[in-house]
Amino acid sequence: MNENHTILILGAGSDIAKAIARKFAQKGYDVLLAGRNPEQMERLKKDLEARFDAKASWYTFDAEYLDTHDLLVSTLPVLPDIIVYTAGYISEQAEAQQNWKASQKMIDVNYAGAVSVLNRFAPFFAERNSGCIIGISSVAGDRGRGSNYIYGSTKAAFTAYLSGLRNELFRKNVQVLTVKPGFVYTKMTRHLNLPALLTARPEQVADKIYGAVLKKKNIVYVKPEWKWIMLIIRMIPEPLFKRTRL
Repeated sequence: MNENHTILILGAGSDIAKAIARKFAQKGYDVLLAGRNPEQMERLKKDLEARFDAKASWYTFDAEYLDTHDLLVSTLPVLPDIIVYTAGYISEQAEAQQNWKASQKMIDVNYAGAVSVLNRFAPFFAERNSGCIIGISSVAGDRGRGSNYIYGSTKAAFTAYLSGLRNELFRKNVQVLTVKPGFVYTKMTRHLNLPALLTARPEQVADKIYGAVLKKKNIVYVKPEWKWIMLIIRMIPEPLFKRTRL
């Protein structure tokens, strides 16, 4: 692996982000970590250095504070080969309906923040004629459902953004990868009784992403069962779908 190959992980504090960092560090990438919590970033940096003898560094990044994103771009020592946007936030549907701040945070973290920071990097990737931009979206964005439609709408918007960005950057030799994990075992979901067949481990997400980068894929469902489940859900006619309890 070329020593200059670098991955930037935006929102590097999540379990999925940590697994991605470890996977790419293991494969010889230099890792740039960007997150809100300095202590957490420093721990992960030291872990990557000790475990994989990787070159790692960290930078302050908060998806919600859009005005700070220019500073992140200008602070980085190199233009990374790969950028992965892992920042995400979910609130219970009932809370989001009653509390605008909960809805706004999902919009800001899951969509507005992603567009803000990726828009800043995309022209540089296009000018260089290489690279890969990865977004962690969700199967929740494949069709709006009553149980989580506010969260789902932010992910649907992000999926549409990545699709358009892919179309825009294809001729510039830039890969844009949309990742749809489905359920994932993390510290945020450990209290939930998740179906094993449909639930991935963070390490599986990282493995799938690494393989998808190598194969130049466009969209990947971490658990392939979700692709067919969501296809069936999308095919239900609206007059019937609106009567369901999903």
